[in-house]
Amino acid sequence: MDLALLGPVAGFALATCGTPGPNNMLLTSSGTRFGYRPTLKLLLGIMLGLQSLMLLTALGLGQLFMLWPVLQWGLKIAGSLYLLWLAFKIGSAPPPGQGEGERGMRWHQGALFQFLNPKSWLMAISAISGFTLAGEQYWSSAVLVLAVFLFFGVVTGHVWALFGMHVRRWLHTAGDWRRFNLLMAILTAASVLMIWR
Repeated sequence: MDLALLGPVAGFALATCGTPGPNNMLLTSSGTRFGYRPTLKLLLGIMLGLQSLMLLTALGLGQLFMLWPVLQWGLKIAGSLYLLWLAFKIGSAPPPGQGEGERGMRWHQGALFQFLNPKSWLMAISAISGFTLAGEQYWSSAVLVLAVFLFFGVVTGHVWALFGMHVRRWLHTAGDWRRFNLLMAILTAASVLMIWR
């Protein structure tokens, strides 16, 4: 396999995994609110879901969007509604310790969220269609793409989670938490705009 592919794939993975989006807003919010261990589980779930989505795309699932564009519209609508619901939940969350039985998004919810996250679909379809090689090198190049995305997804996800944990140091009052939750909610809702541009 042509290892010259590694540089462009790495650059694309770093840009798409590291930039703000629904997954990174969830990781930041979870890191701030719940700390490292619950957020690590969420990160692993997100990566499991993204890797599954990319593998299914490599197996041909992405072609369904080419054949039936209405599926893409349906995904955009469902993903937008879910993101707005998440934004509402984040924005209306009470400060830690004031909610009954509060818990963050579980790993399996993070994994399933990837199938509603339009940014994840865009990443998967773009990476598989743009960086896999034809013919006998298809699967070796697809495995390389998946491995590179796994590496950069885990690294950049940690950065966002650790950023959230450091933000917690500045949140001393209930008002601080409300403002932070509102900011995270606005940023999560704003990611809907990226879906429709």
